[in-house]
Formats: sequence, structure tokens, C-alpha cells
Amino acid sequence: MPETLKLFIPPEEIQEMVRRLAGEIRADYSSKDPVLIGVLKGASVFLSDLVREIDSPLEIDFVQTSSYGKRSTPAEKVTVSRELSGDITGRDVIVVDGIIDRGHTVSALLEYIRSKGPASVRICTLLLRDGKAHGFDIDYIGATIRDGFVVGYGMDYKEHYRNLPAIYFMADC
Repeated sequence: MPETLKLFIPPEEIQEMVRRLAGEIRADYSSKDPVLIGVLKGASVFLSDLVREIDSPLEIDFVQTSSYGKRSTPAEKVTVSRELSGDITGRDVIVVDGIIDRGHTVSALLEYIRSKGPASVRICTLLLRDGKAHGFDIDYIGATIRDGFVVGYGMDYKEHYRNLPAIYFMADC
């Protein structure tokens, strides 16, 4: 592991957060069949663990956005590069993301998803950047984090480090 990575959240703490979030979702959707929409690629690991902790009916779909790619800073415009594969008209939807930083990606996704006619839309994120005004409600939050670039548990730096089982701060970003 490169020396530039500093452990932030170990795997055990991540799993505790995932179990807590799953419990909150289970309680809110006990008599419903929501569609959890994972934001690729960063939320893939989180979504996989989250759905295994929810023991009630649900469906999964994915969207992909482009804002970082192989750049170290995000682009200003976020585009949906992989659309939903299923129909969410009249469905309860939970957007699942690994991290909400500036909120641009989720704002673009909310506009896209709401255009598909869901009954409701909620947001679940493993990490939320502290002190940022996003302009929308975030319903399920694993942890609030300070400034700094994080990798691991699905999150990347120029497409690397997604496979790390913990979350790390990168010292050189």
C-alpha cells in the first residue's frame, strides 16, 4: 500500500455503518418494494453490502455519471453516461452513493430520476462531506467527513484503490 494513504475508517466500522443504514431503510420500507439505484462505480461495493443487510423485498438498478474519470478534480458538468435499465415510474427509489461532496452528481441524478416519474426519491450515502450546502435532503448518512480525498471501499483515485477493504485519506491530493 502506498505511503500516501492514511487509514480513516477500518472495515469493521464500515460494516457497522452499513448495518445501521440497512436497519433505517428496512424500518422505512418494511411494507414496500423500493428500487435502490447505485451510482457507479463508487457505490458498487457499498450497495452490495447494503442490500445483503436488508432482508425485505427490493430491486437494484444502476446509473453511471461522469465527472472525474481519470482526472484528479471533478468537471463542473455532470452527465448520466449509463441510464437506468428498468422502469421506476410510480416506484419508491433510494439513490445510493459512496460519497456526497459538492453535491453536483446527486443534483444531476435527482433531476434525471425525477424525470422518470418515481413515487418518491430518497438519498443514501456512506460518506457526506461536512460543511457543504447541497440544496437537497440526504436521508441516510453513514458518516460525515472532513476535507481530504478518500479512497477504498469502492471509491477511487484515477480508477485505482477501489478494492481496498477500508477507507483511507490520500495525503497527496
